[in-house]
Amino acid sequence: MTTESHHPGRWWHALDDGRIQCDLCPRDCKLHEGQRGACFVRKMEHGQMILTTYGRSSGFCIDPIEKKPLAHFYPGSSVFSFGTAGCNLACKFCQNWDISKSREMDRLMDQAQPKEIALAAQQHHCKSVAFTYNDPVIFAEYAMDVADECHKLGIKTVAVTAGYMHDQARREFYAKMDAANVDLKAFTDEFYVKLTGGHLQPILDTLIYLKRETNVWFEITTLLIPGKNDSDEELITLSQWIMKELGPDVPLHFSAFHPDYKMTDVRATPPETLVRARNIALRAGLHYVYTGNVHNIEGDTTFCPECKSPLIVRDWYQLKDYHLTDSGHCPHCQAKIVGRFQHFEPNQQFGSRRIPIAMHIAQA
Repeated sequence: MTTESHHPGRWWHALDDGRIQCDLCPRDCKLHEGQRGACFVRKMEHGQMILTTYGRSSGFCIDPIEKKPLAHFYPGSSVFSFGTAGCNLACKFCQNWDISKSREMDRLMDQAQPKEIALAAQQHHCKSVAFTYNDPVIFAEYAMDVADECHKLGIKTVAVTAGYMHDQARREFYAKMDAANVDLKAFTDEFYVKLTGGHLQPILDTLIYLKRETNVWFEITTLLIPGKNDSDEELITLSQWIMKELGPDVPLHFSAFHPDYKMTDVRATPPETLVRARNIALRAGLHYVYTGNVHNIEGDTTFCPECKSPLIVRDWYQLKDYHLTDSGHCPHCQAKIVGRFQHFEPNQQFGSRRIPIAMHIAQA
């Protein structure tokens, strides 16, 4: 297995002063020779852009697809998950900060080329491969090459992302993805500027693009932080925007924050906050609203938007009941439930396990 990790980067152009500008995301980093971008993994070397984490990972695991979280993308299936290091946002509340904020490549303990990842996913009978733990936007070239190898084997691809990218890169990246979970971290630009170092509008642009111009199945996650983005007013505005711009059928997940990274002084999100947020979104007209990081069977369950019957009952990541038809319809009123579904056997679901995978063992 090769240890080479410096791979030619895409989406950049040369500047008149000898620097290059990265065109991947709205940070527009301008780099001198040897300098790295804000994400730390994209670098100017010999006058060109390189990706320093190609073929290197912070680790591989098999997860339930519900953990991404995706509730309408082959429920009960397993997903082969991995990430690299670095991030193009600077969230003070990052829940994976040890990976995404890493400035040391010793976090990248495992190595695998795209074909090896696809073969490992196939060997472990995974329905899909997820680019997660840190944002795949910053290792897009690697993720896209993995996606090509996965598709050759009939394996789906999933991006778990903050959606912070420029239009051209966005188009090329999502052409390779089958599904995505996009973090909509808040609904004010002030929050994004102060707590993430980014801006809100590019994320809204990504969501609108996914809805209007692609066939990518996507769901949205909002991490609710007490006193920062959990007011009724903001939640109403967020829900109304989704309803107007994306429609009622895009699933929305409200997830609980726990004190971490640079926000250890903020208390964990009370479960009642998630219930309140879910009710606000449902009243706004959204059909599928879920709660995450708390034990709430009702908030984990997929209900028919027409007759309100519980169709997929979840207890954490375990599917307790499954009543959808193979074609994705409610068996009671025949309403169509949007998503990507297949024939489901309860005794064949992956369940709530999390299985670490050592690639050198997987390829043995």
